[in-house]
Amino acid sequence: MKPELHTEVTKSGTLLDRELSQLTFNRRVMAQAEDPNIPLLERLRYLCIVSSNMDEFFEVRVASLLAAGSIGSTLAGHPALVANLKRIDKECHALVEQQYEILNNDVLPALRTAGVHLLRDQDRNEAQRAWVKDYFDREVRPLLTPIGLDPAHPFPQVVNKSLNFIVSLSGKDAFGRGTAIAIVKAPRVLPRVIKLPDDISDGVSFCLLSSVIHAHISDLFAGREVIAYSQFRVTRDSDLWVDEDEVKNLRQALKGELVGRQFGTSVRLEVAHNCPQELSQFLLDQFSLDQSRLYRVNGPVNLVRLSEMIDHVKQPALRFAPFFPGQAHKGIGNDIFAALHKHDILLHHPYQSFQTVIDFIRSAAYDPSVVAIKQTIYRTGMNSDLMESLITAAKLGKEVTVIVELMARFDEEANINWADKLEQAGAQVVYGVVGLKTHAKVALVIRREEGALRFYAHLGTGNYHPTTTKLYTDFGLLTAKQDLAVEVNEVFIHLTSLTKPHNLNHLWLAPFGLQSEIIKAIRNEAKIARSGRRGRIIVKINALVDESVIRALYAASTDGVKIDLIVRGACTLKPGVPGLSENIKVRSVIGRFLEHSRIYYFRNDLAHDVYLASADWMSRNLFRRVEVAFPILDRALKRRVIAEGLNPYLKDNTNAWELESSGHYTRRKPRAKQMPFSAQQYLMHNLGTPAPDVGE
Repeated sequence: MKPELHTEVTKSGTLLDRELSQLTFNRRVMAQAEDPNIPLLERLRYLCIVSSNMDEFFEVRVASLLAAGSIGSTLAGHPALVANLKRIDKECHALVEQQYEILNNDVLPALRTAGVHLLRDQDRNEAQRAWVKDYFDREVRPLLTPIGLDPAHPFPQVVNKSLNFIVSLSGKDAFGRGTAIAIVKAPRVLPRVIKLPDDISDGVSFCLLSSVIHAHISDLFAGREVIAYSQFRVTRDSDLWVDEDEVKNLRQALKGELVGRQFGTSVRLEVAHNCPQELSQFLLDQFSLDQSRLYRVNGPVNLVRLSEMIDHVKQPALRFAPFFPGQAHKGIGNDIFAALHKHDILLHHPYQSFQTVIDFIRSAAYDPSVVAIKQTIYRTGMNSDLMESLITAAKLGKEVTVIVELMARFDEEANINWADKLEQAGAQVVYGVVGLKTHAKVALVIRREEGALRFYAHLGTGNYHPTTTKLYTDFGLLTAKQDLAVEVNEVFIHLTSLTKPHNLNHLWLAPFGLQSEIIKAIRNEAKIARSGRRGRIIVKINALVDESVIRALYAASTDGVKIDLIVRGACTLKPGVPGLSENIKVRSVIGRFLEHSRIYYFRNDLAHDVYLASADWMSRNLFRRVEVAFPILDRALKRRVIAEGLNPYLKDNTNAWELESSGHYTRRKPRAKQMPFSAQQYLMHNLGTPAPDVGE
């Protein structure tokens, strides 16, 4: 495992490059795939995660840089952008090369030793080849449509990230013409990973659809000789765009855009490592790409598909041991509203079950005293008990208002479908604010009690998504504190009416005041430090790139404020620079769960201000999204956030990487006589439920 990861410094010398910092995050994830202490299938899963992250990096970040350069028709007039793209290209190629080396030289051989085989054609025995041939003839060949290229059969439309083959042919076609190149699209309805029958397998054996087609591609061209062929995949610009000044119905406009996303501008071409130069150049010409956008890979062009293989292997030793979340609070009982009358409930996912939030909305749906439910939805997935509860509430006659963010990247289709179902049930559906993504995670229940309306709220750092709540670390707060819950209602009124929100005493709301409140709190710590008292800031976020906030942190550091930043992904702040940031430390924690919670802590002369938020410290979050940061007012719950969400991560010497002023990330290791400590393992042990006794 490489002990250090590098991110280059921008010319200004005070900031790191954002894109390179994001790529360095992927190297930290990839380091998990190299770790022999992690179960083998989980190591493979980390490689799949890196591939998924890289896909999105090209679809969004690289695409946006290329689009910015193309405003002047060519990149030639943008030397700084060209230089940056060259640095990105170099790092991307090195990262992808290392990724396939880990797959081929480490993970797959170790899986073979454990009895899990991914078989290429040359690896298959006679019985396996016969089975694959039969599978090809029955399931694959009937669905293939080879296209020989000529003026009547031009190069076909190739869908974003789809599996395809380019084939070079000799001789003449059935009409006596010398069509030399054909394209074969792999049907999207077929599984990409195919499990071979147990009776012809030594252990558990798989083959890829690409391997099946490779082995029998000549069967598609009777009377022609296949000279050469290669799998290929093109990645396209996938950011959706609508004309905010012209669009009249955002949902209808997005439905049209979703179709077009599959055929956006090409940004990357992946081919097999042995693809002939003339074929790869032909493809580059078709997609209007230069050589820097070409990636030759020694393996499948889409490693994300290998996650299907992970799901089929049943050997427990090759996976993380199952984790069972703990209950949120023993005193909730059957009446969550009565429990909230007594105290706020703090939820720490995935260590504590998200079921409490689902129960909160479900109880509200069926409670005859509840008159209204309001909720924001950013990501919720195709299947959601929570969304079904909102539909039920609407059908039962409650006032249900749902703010569905239709522009949640790659979740647009699911959100449109839920919006349709909610409206059909009688709910009021609003699509946020055009031009701003509604990224806040808030829900409100209004209940009539003793002749008056009482408000109950849920505020969180993560999405209302049944799958990610088991994989992402997040905090949520259920509260019946009326001064806080009433402000949540003001946020909903603001989003639906598009009027300015009333003065908020507790909530920090973007795009109006979140950045200014953050900077105000940072400057307050600096003022305290200048007066000789202790200034202290601890922040846990996913990304830090907003320059105004970074400048405020630099200034606070020079005033003597001790600052710890736990930043999972991209961070452009340079820590530890004498006279600039010598009091700032930055670390990133990569573990079994994706670190996703956002926590802002300011000591504030022992007031210990703790805010949880939906927002990272990025300009897009602070100015181009609707975000909410909310305070933890209960002292005991403040202590819990600090004890669970901050302190363990500052202590972690197993999964933590420290950022140096040079741009290097160095993995922390236990010092002499120091015990290994993992924040996630500590929280799993202390908050989770013991595994059930299988003998019971």
